[in-house]
Amino acid sequence: MGPMFDGPEPIYLQIAQMIRAQVLAGELAEEEQVMSTTQFATTFRINPATAAKAFAGLVDEGVLYKRRGLGMFVAPGAREQLLADHRARFFDEVLAPALAQADLLDIPTAEIVDYVLGRPRPAGPAGGPRTGPTTDPTPR
Repeated sequence: MGPMFDGPEPIYLQIAQMIRAQVLAGELAEEEQVMSTTQFATTFRINPATAAKAFAGLVDEGVLYKRRGLGMFVAPGAREQLLADHRARFFDEVLAPALAQADLLDIPTAEIVDYVLGRPRPAGPAGGPRTGPTTDPTPR
């Protein structure tokens, strides 16, 4: 039947997020028709007005557009727009706090770069165990 909408957010926001995720993953292609509000309501056992509210928000964001008499479709450029939005959020919400934490822990930038590139890292303080990728064992 698909996902159940039981998170803390309002159902219409969960529906919108599900559709955004499908567009990002390429499961819904540009110009592809999206289920109607009635189909959504029947499939997920929700009020059609709830699905309509989700679709209206996605239209406002430029992710979907309506073709009169045909229904809702994925807007051209929607995936690229979502990718750009998510990339910006990744740097602000994921990477910046991680780098701030690394700074707090006095982890050198070079060590972070080595980790990202999968290079072996030196043992931790007092000869402690290494953490992170160890794809390059030292040859003997």
